[in-house]
Amino acid sequence: MNGQGGSLVDLVFAGVPVALFVVITVILSAAGSSLLASNRTKLHHMERLGDRRIKRLVELTAERARAVSAIRLARQVSTVVLTIFATRAVLSFEADPMRLAVWAVGGIVLAILLDAVPRVMVSLRPERSALVLLPAIEMSARLLEPLIGGIEKAVIAPLRLVSKAPREAAWTAHEEIREAVDLLHREGGVIKDDRDMVGGVLDLSELPLSDIMVHRTKMRTFDIDMPVGDLLKALISSPFTRHPLWRDEPDNIVGVLHSKELMRAIDRADGDTARVCVETLMTPPWFVPDTTLAADQLRAFLKRKLHLALVVDEYGEVQGLVTLEDILEEIVGEIADEQDVVVQGVRPYPDGSASVDGAVPIRDLNRMMDWRLPDDEATTIAGLVIHEARMIPDPGQSFTFHGFRFRVLRRQRNRITALKVGPVDDVFRSE
Repeated sequence: MNGQGGSLVDLVFAGVPVALFVVITVILSAAGSSLLASNRTKLHHMERLGDRRIKRLVELTAERARAVSAIRLARQVSTVVLTIFATRAVLSFEADPMRLAVWAVGGIVLAILLDAVPRVMVSLRPERSALVLLPAIEMSARLLEPLIGGIEKAVIAPLRLVSKAPREAAWTAHEEIREAVDLLHREGGVIKDDRDMVGGVLDLSELPLSDIMVHRTKMRTFDIDMPVGDLLKALISSPFTRHPLWRDEPDNIVGVLHSKELMRAIDRADGDTARVCVETLMTPPWFVPDTTLAADQLRAFLKRKLHLALVVDEYGEVQGLVTLEDILEEIVGEIADEQDVVVQGVRPYPDGSASVDGAVPIRDLNRMMDWRLPDDEATTIAGLVIHEARMIPDPGQSFTFHGFRFRVLRRQRNRITALKVGPVDDVFRSE
C-alpha cells in the first residue's frame, strides 16, 4: 500500500513537469516555425498600419537565422527535460517490459506530433502567429543568442582557415525581389510583362551602356558641311529625330542636331536654306564612358534634360550612342511608333526554337523567348557563340551549351549573321 502511494506521489510530481514542458515545447516549436515563415515585407506593412509590437519582430527577422537557432536550441533542451520527466513518470507505475515498449512508441509519436502540429497551425498565418508568440521568441533570442553567436565563431573561424573555397555571394535585396516576382509569375500571380518590367528595373543598376548602346556601325550621322537642303532630305527620311553631326571624318562628332530645329530655322528663313547656319542649331555632344551603368545614365538624362549621349571607350573613341528611349526599353520592352523601322531579328518556331540574327542582343532574346541565356561575357547572340566556341564557326556547325543548341545558318566574313537557337529538350528532335 505504501509502495503504491509512493508511486502515485512520484507520478503526480513527475506529471506536472511533463505537462509544463509539453506546453513549452509546443510553444517553442510554433515560435520557431512562425518566425522562419514570416514575410518581412508583410511585417513592414503591418508596422506601417500602426502596430508598434511588430517593430521588435522586424528586428528579429533581420537576424532570422540566429534567432531561429536560439529557439530551436531552447526547444531541444525542453524536449530533453520533457523526456526525463516522462520516463520517470512511466517508471513510477509501470515495470512490464512490453508495456514500457508501448509507452516508448507512444512517446515517440507524441514527440512527432508536438513538433509537426504547431508547424502546420502557424503556417496558415505566420506573421500573426509570430506576433502572438513574440514573448517566447524574444526570451529565447535574448537568453541563447550569445551562446549561438559563440558557437558560430568557434565553428566558422577554423573552417575559414582550412577551406579555400570562395565565399558564397551575398543574397542581395535585388535578388530577393527578383526571385519573389519570378515565383509569383510561375504560380500565375504575376504576368510575364510585369515580371519583365520589374527585372528590367533591377537590371539597370548592373547594366553598362556598352550592352545597350546603338553600335557605331548602326549610327546615322551626317556631315555638318553638307548642303542644308540635302541634310533636310536626309533627316526627313530618317526614323530618328536627333542625329550626331561630324566634321572632316565620321569619328569627329561636333554636335547633335534635332530635326525640328532645322525645320523651324528653314521656316523662319522662308525656305531659303542658304540663310540657315546648321552650326548654330546643334547642341554640344555629350560623351559618356561605356562603363557607365544604365541606372546612373538614366538619372543623368533626367537631370540634364537631354535625350542622347555618345558612348566612348577608355581611349575616347566613339563606340556608339545611347538614348533615353534605349534605357526605358530595358524596362518596358520595345517601344515602337509609326515612324520606326522595325527589324524583326527573331522568328520563333512551333518547336520552341527560333531563327535569330547574330546581332540580336541576348537580353532582348531572353525577354522575347522567356529564356535565360547568360549575357555576362557577350552582348549579342553571335558574340555568345563565338565566346563559348572559342572560334568563328562555319555555317552548318552546331554547339550545345547552357542547355541550348546553337546552329550557325549564315556567316559573312568574320560575322555570324543568322543562327537557329532553342532549348536542348525541344529543338532538333525531328532531325
